[in-house]
Amino acid sequence: MEKVPANQRKSLTPDNQGLGIACYIRVMTNGTHKADIPATRFLGLDFHPMRTNEAARFIAGMASRHELFWYVVTPNVDHIVRLEREPDLRPLYDDAGLVLNDSRILELLARRDGLEFTPSPGADVVAALFEREVLSAEPVCIIGCSEDDIATLRERFNMADIRWYDAPMGLRKNPLAIEQAAEFMAQNNARFHFLCVGAPQQEMIAQAALRRGDVRGVGVCCGASLDFLTGKTSRAPGWMQRARLEWLHRLASEPGRLGKRYLVEGPAILSIWLKHREARLDRTQAS
Repeated sequence: MEKVPANQRKSLTPDNQGLGIACYIRVMTNGTHKADIPATRFLGLDFHPMRTNEAARFIAGMASRHELFWYVVTPNVDHIVRLEREPDLRPLYDDAGLVLNDSRILELLARRDGLEFTPSPGADVVAALFEREVLSAEPVCIIGCSEDDIATLRERFNMADIRWYDAPMGLRKNPLAIEQAAEFMAQNNARFHFLCVGAPQQEMIAQAALRRGDVRGVGVCCGASLDFLTGKTSRAPGWMQRARLEWLHRLASEPGRLGKRYLVEGPAILSIWLKHREARLDRTQAS
């Protein structure tokens, strides 16, 4: 795997990021911190459509400018299907400061509704952060992953100060473990906290960190993104990504783990989309 020289990476602050979008957050009445940029409502969530590099620079700019903790979620089809089945998880996404579209399938469905819904795949955003934004000498907090993953990241990106928390299994049903992970973040404040324990566990930790009030920086809920970055898992070829077939590549790579998600649960996204589409049409006709 190619090593990224430290002198080729820099932190892009709001003064030099050139996004045309101001890096501000709003403190909401419920205590959450939101990116002060337009959102697009789709399938019950407020998404912030932006391209991958824009998203990475925006996250880095806000992390550099603001001390308040906030977090990023990257919903895909699996997340939407789970939220339909378990609506009590929705506050995990409502409390997020930035909601990025991680799915080209969602992009396609949104386009059918006349919405521009640029995807920002979480794996690409995380790669852009590590390659262009994270400084080699700054502390970086990582929740999850393995010791080998951490060693690979340290070597590839010349990272001198990784603060790693080896999160236990079964986090979702272990509130104490969730709080312990959030406490680790508070004790190891950094510009960037990467939460890599899968949904909805990582969002639960991020929300717990937000509610503590003593965590700083940005939490990026990124699932298996570091697996791609370290080479543990291979990304789909570019043509498959553009053809919206990355799910097929992942299914072929890990059929035992992902078969149920993609072949049994995933197709429910069509009925969910149709339900929301019909509800929106009914509201339009009523008005």
